[in-house]
Amino acid sequence: MFCRTFAELFAVLCCACYTGESTFEVKIEIKTKADVSDDKPRPYLCTVCDKRFTTKQSLTRHREIHTGVIYTCSQCEKVFSSWQTLCKHMNIHAGKYKCLVCSKCCKSGYSLSLHRRSHSGEKLFKCTVCNKQLSTSYSLVIHSRIHSGDKVFKYKCNVCDKAFSQSGNLDTHMRVHTGDKPYKCFLCNKSFAQSSSLQSHGRHVHSNSRSYLCPFCGKLFKTNRELKRHVRIHTDAKPYSCRHCSGRFTRLDQLKGHLLKSHNEGTWFTCDICQQKFTAKAVLKKHLLRHVGVKPYVCSECPKCFYTAHELKCHLLVHSDNK
Repeated sequence: MFCRTFAELFAVLCCACYTGESTFEVKIEIKTKADVSDDKPRPYLCTVCDKRFTTKQSLTRHREIHTGVIYTCSQCEKVFSSWQTLCKHMNIHAGKYKCLVCSKCCKSGYSLSLHRRSHSGEKLFKCTVCNKQLSTSYSLVIHSRIHSGDKVFKYKCNVCDKAFSQSGNLDTHMRVHTGDKPYKCFLCNKSFAQSSSLQSHGRHVHSNSRSYLCPFCGKLFKTNRELKRHVRIHTDAKPYSCRHCSGRFTRLDQLKGHLLKSHNEGTWFTCDICQQKFTAKAVLKKHLLRHVGVKPYVCSECPKCFYTAHELKCHLLVHSDNK
């Protein structure tokens, strides 16, 4: 019997092998480390970090990282390490690649085509291990590392020791410690650490556009996330299960609340002013707004302001009834 330990095996992922059907699947082939080789020649060497590239142009673009030169967006002050990346980003502000369904602006035609799948629900790439379907080949490769054991958390936070598999995720995480929120809403001046959070805020709070349709009841939602949570009402899906008992839940926050209340697992978030306890940090933040009198949710139809998105949502019904 021929046996090898997992450490002696190395998983090689084909990004997207076409199966002849309407979906793509990841094929995981097990080889030894000695068998693995890069078929592409990489003759262009970076003398700073020893990283190799297939073309001289790729090396030239990479070198900009080491020069310390940054390129700043004049619209949102986001910074980039290369001029080419900044130019792509500027397409977002120019509205060059705009989604006709939700008006989201993308940096390229390819990014727009991927975004459109969030509306159509199209997921062409399927994992052969767990059958999970994803919308891009890149997402599939990242997901497959869970099964192959190839997910390396080499980017470590020097403040809290939390580690990440991608440098971009570490950069975003560092804003938790620095408090940096470079993305500001021009309607209510609320700031965010991520551009995706700002875009989600705009669609959820300041927009009345509902472009995500429930296939069961026809109800419309502002975001794909809201739609997914709603669909569970029809399917009775409860993907979040308690490790201590037979309890199952529709949403993750419900599970966390259950663990705190029933099994004393987790961390309560306590208000320093009135000592009221909450199961989630986000709920505590909303509660604190009432103590300081801040109402960040502004009605787009009138000057009224509200403490929470839910209060604004209820208020907007007044305007919809008057139209």
